[in-house]
Amino acid sequence: MDVRCLRTFLTAAKYENFRKASDEMFLTQPAITKQIRRLEEHLGIKLFNRKGKTVTLTPAGLKFLPHAKEIVTKYDEGLKDFESWKQGYNQKLVIATAPQIASSFLPSLLRTFIDKHPGIELIINVVKSYEIGQEISLSKADLGLTRILPIQSNIKSEILHEENVILVAPNECKGDEKAILQKYRLITNNHPDYWNNLLIDVKRYYPNIQTMTVDQVEVTKRFIEEGLGVSYLPYTMVKDEISKNRLIEIKPDKIIPPKSFTYVLTKVETDEVVLFLQFLKEAITKF
Repeated sequence: MDVRCLRTFLTAAKYENFRKASDEMFLTQPAITKQIRRLEEHLGIKLFNRKGKTVTLTPAGLKFLPHAKEIVTKYDEGLKDFESWKQGYNQKLVIATAPQIASSFLPSLLRTFIDKHPGIELIINVVKSYEIGQEISLSKADLGLTRILPIQSNIKSEILHEENVILVAPNECKGDEKAILQKYRLITNNHPDYWNNLLIDVKRYYPNIQTMTVDQVEVTKRFIEEGLGVSYLPYTMVKDEISKNRLIEIKPDKIIPPKSFTYVLTKVETDEVVLFLQFLKEAITKF
């Protein structure tokens, strides 16, 4: 049975429309029709009723649909497994991580882990912090790294790392907290956890402050470098820029900056998860 025909059948069944199927699969409608007919001939039964431009699944088509999905899924999984074997992997670990973590300390940690465990294939899914709990809960990932506590009750969470949040400004800045916050816009909403309470504190002491919403840390840092504003960011997110004199830290006065927490989420502690957790807890102390 040709897997291409099965994929065509699944796409056509999704839309019950051969034209839409051809658009999605970048095939001509005659090619779609030909593959469906080939599959029907192989099975010895009609899978679609055709009436003009309208197509609908037959009872046989409905019955065959879940089997086709299972066959294609197993085929794809088998190919991925075989490709991993060809590359020398004998284990796999899927990590769901927040963008902030993926762009700060995670790369150097992964480099060390890969050097120590070359037989483990790492798959990194970068998703928003509030989506990571669901990724773990639904077993789409083996381990999650997030900046916020999950709401799911069927997973385990623990604090992996706690760090200071600091006020960061362009390197040419001069002045204290008050002068900086009066001169520059405060760039907010680039962290999923602490901004609501922090903004209340800032406005209590500096009620006329102007804000700018930017939901990406990397963009926030670039904006600060260009003098577009200042922001409160976790230290690990800006330590490289500070060491290179691209950004500077403004010491706190009236505002007490919050802490930023990194949580590790798990559901089933496989051998790979346990191994990575042990490595993480030892390595994270260096950051």
